[in-house]
Amino acid sequence: MAAPVWKPDPEKHDFPAAEDFLDLLFTPDAVANIVHRLQHGKTVVKKAKDVLRASRLPLLAEDNLHVAHNIDKVSAGRMLSPVLLVRGQPLLIADGYHRVCAIYYLSEDLDVPCRLA
Repeated sequence: MAAPVWKPDPEKHDFPAAEDFLDLLFTPDAVANIVHRLQHGKTVVKKAKDVLRASRLPLLAEDNLHVAHNIDKVSAGRMLSPVLLVRGQPLLIADGYHRVCAIYYLSEDLDVPCRLA
């Protein structure tokens, strides 16, 4: 894969999506704090296989609508947004689960840019 796969920073709409998910798990104050740290954090790089293992989430099917859409985006040369993660046991993928699965299908050893809180 010669072309860049990832955008340098998450898109603005990724943060409200993460907030919606996190609101199911944490208090409003905790959610606000986590989202703030995700917005202002440094982007780090992790392997797709490690993100999936740490999250303990199953690898979604390659023909899942959203996974397939992200695979198609990469194949067409369009870049994906970094994923938003929250440390814990297990790791929470606050936004980007489908992107992680798509990249895993391209190669489980590919780097995934992440924001961690």
